[in-house]
Amino acid sequence: METRELRYFVAVAEELHFGRAARRLGIAQPPLSRAIQQLERRLGVALLDRAGRAITLTEAGTVLLHEGRAALEAVDAADRRTRRAGLAADGQSGLVLATKAGASSELLAKLLDAYAAEPGSVTIDVLLCGIAEQERLLRDGRADVALLHLPFDSAAGLDTEELCTEGQVVVLPAGHALTGRPHVRMADIAALPGLPMPRWPDSGGAYPDGLGPQVRDSTQLYQLITLGRASAVLPESCRTHLSRDLAAVPVLDAPAVTTVIAWPPHSRSRALALLVRVATSL
Repeated sequence: METRELRYFVAVAEELHFGRAARRLGIAQPPLSRAIQQLERRLGVALLDRAGRAITLTEAGTVLLHEGRAALEAVDAADRRTRRAGLAADGQSGLVLATKAGASSELLAKLLDAYAAEPGSVTIDVLLCGIAEQERLLRDGRADVALLHLPFDSAAGLDTEELCTEGQVVVLPAGHALTGRPHVRMADIAALPGLPMPRWPDSGGAYPDGLGPQVRDSTQLYQLITLGRASAVLPESCRTHLSRDLAAVPVLDAPAVTTVIAWPPHSRSRALALLVRVATSL
């Protein structure tokens, strides 16, 4: 299969309409229809059910949509990484490090300072990401390296080194009855009236949803907690970002969070290898 054919099929499979898919691709509808028919003949299976008024995917088409998306993402990532590697070899680019905004800030500051002091270091551009976004940026080639937080982020298929492990705390409005305790358990938090855990619509299921309001970043979350509309269980290091209107209490039975530095397994960048070595030494 050709990349062009995959892009054509994915557009039709997502739109379930040849006209809309053709407009999305910027081509005429007849050559798009011919390309899909040619793809079906080559594979020897029907990808689309055209019997009714609406187009639907066959079982084979559903499989190709899933596999095709993954293949196209891999091709796009290969394109970005190859271009970045060429620029780096010519001394025209540094490293791009993706990290969740507000997370591991103390560790990141130490890492950047220590790396900059090393002979052979390059410029590091830091991408501050939303919830679970740093993993996507690393996998699609827009970042060279990332700080991930297990078990919330997935490091499957990536090379990693563990940097630190920490417990979690529940963040509450200052003065709440639970803030006077030395520690709490998850059951205590679940029973809190009026302070539900938030929902994370952009996390892709990485962060467990509660019954509270939707949040997209830590700034929004902290404001909702300050207003008495939510509570949240977060890594211990979040304490450095809490205002006087918020308080944190250790949660004994919350899973530990491990911060790892992660990179694509095929990377041969000496600058990246140096960054990983500095990170593990910290």
